[in-house]
Amino acid sequence: MPHFIHAARAAQHRAARAAAAVGPRHPLARILLAAAAIAATAAWEAGHRVTDLHPHHPNRAESNHDTDY
Repeated sequence: MPHFIHAARAAQHRAARAAAAVGPRHPLARILLAAAAIAATAAWEAGHRVTDLHPHHPNRAESNHDTDY
């Protein structure tokens, strides 16, 4: 069984690097962004959720978001 969550993460990293290198409107970046979306959909359909890769950290969330303006 393929590791969908790892494939989705790798696809997202490739797309982000391409967008940073050539710009988000470049055809290569758009193709890689579409591939990342497809990989993320496959991971979701396989039962993986965002929290599988990005668990919630209550202490970190409180320290990173200062609401005192």
